Amino acid sequence: MMVVQNPEPLITNSILDFLASAVVVFDEDLRVCYLNQAAEMLLAVSAKHVIGEQPDAWISCHGDAIIDLINASEVGSPITKRGVVLTTERSNVTVDCTVTPIVDDDGRELTIVELQQIDRHLRISREEHLITQQALTRDVVRGLAHEIKNPLGGLRGAAQLLESELDSEDLKEYTHIIIQEADRLQELVNRMLGPNRPPSYAAVNLHRVLERVRSLVMAETGERLAIIRDYDPSIPDLVGDCDQLIQAMLNIVRNASRAIEDRGTVVLRTRILRKYTIGSVRHRLAAQIEIVDNGPGIPPEIADTLFLPMVTGGTGGMGLGLAIAQSLINQHRGLIECRSQPGETVFTVYLPVGGDLVAESGGGN
Repeated sequence: MMVVQNPEPLITNSILDFLASAVVVFDEDLRVCYLNQAAEMLLAVSAKHVIGEQPDAWISCHGDAIIDLINASEVGSPITKRGVVLTTERSNVTVDCTVTPIVDDDGRELTIVELQQIDRHLRISREEHLITQQALTRDVVRGLAHEIKNPLGGLRGAAQLLESELDSEDLKEYTHIIIQEADRLQELVNRMLGPNRPPSYAAVNLHRVLERVRSLVMAETGERLAIIRDYDPSIPDLVGDCDQLIQAMLNIVRNASRAIEDRGTVVLRTRILRKYTIGSVRHRLAAQIEIVDNGPGIPPEIADTLFLPMVTGGTGGMGLGLAIAQSLINQHRGLIECRSQPGETVFTVYLPVGGDLVAESGGGN
């Protein structure tokens, strides 16, 4: 049995407030009797508002994981559960949770809960995977395009020579078909390769880019689609290629509009992020652009390959729009992520603001 002498000074000692780990202490009735500053920040609560409260009054976790751990634990035997998702009023956080029951010298049962946030590490790992996936895909597509273009050019040239030797218009019709199909394949290969020029960097107003995209999509969809704007006016100009950024955002919004079968809504939301990591590079400022639609959601079977060429959810596209958008945003040192469930799909674009970067291997925000 683990016995703690004089727990009150331990619990109220300000030393715990300097810990990086979030610490919450429960009494025998599962009411909060202490939480440190790291726990307040992680769970977005104030200690004075939750002291004396049970956890279900201010936080929820899928499967009531913390309560289950406390009930299953034994005095002096810590239990750890990884990847617990806690839902606060503001957001979801993913943590590794360690529960340690103790008994003080007065026989009171206390439970110490330590929470280590792992969202940042998961996000960095996911972003690095997306960047690596995009780079590998680009190399494979370029190699494949080279192998296709050479015989395709020979095929088209031979068809042209054959056509010049033919007198029959009926036979020339077949050579026309060969040339047209060769051109179509050539265009498809070019689209798979993505942009064929490097960005031409200049100061770009992000909201002008989004307004241009909005006007184009509204012209295409009419009253079938409502586009709601939720802009953060504090975002300064980006350094980027205006045309390429318009193309990237347009591909995403068009993808959203195709996913909505009848009337629907798309939200364009912008926010500024400070000291934010994209991939493994930490930026002083980054712009976050969310494109949210209320369509049926992305099929789970393609969720992990969504940004690969020729991957489509059957919405009428060729499966190149998102791959090209990711490539364009990557050229701007940014990244596109996606999360989806029925009724809500969110594409999030991260773009650095300004050129003052701090390289950081595995850094965080």
